[in-house]
Amino acid sequence: VQLQAFGGGLVQAGGSLRLSCAVSGRTFNNYAMGWFRQAPGKEREFVVTIAWRGDNTYYADSVKGRFTISRDNAENTVYLQMNSLKPEDTAVYYCAARRSDNTRHFVRAIEYDYWGQGTLVTVSS
Repeated sequence: VQLQAFGGGLVQAGGSLRLSCAVSGRTFNNYAMGWFRQAPGKEREFVVTIAWRGDNTYYADSVKGRFTISRDNAENTVYLQMNSLKPEDTAVYYCAARRSDNTRHFVRAIEYDYWGQGTLVTVSS
């Protein structure tokens, strides 16, 4: 399974960005997806996860109400719509995948088997 994340960039506080993660190599439908982020000097942290059917999501409290995850299984792509961005959202954002046939939430990085290369999001104040 190969993941490629893109869509990062520089945005002012209060602005929006949409990240995309394209998945290839396996049947996308059978994978739960997640987004994580890592700010300079900090550990990688969980942002959001979505079950394989797209009907079950779970957000970190820090992004709840501002970020929205979605997936298009026909296009093998997962999206992260980020609104009302804050300077503390500045980080490299990684998408991740793991095989799953249920709606369980996966919030730890160690639970994911495949990772994208990361895309940098910079929010200026």
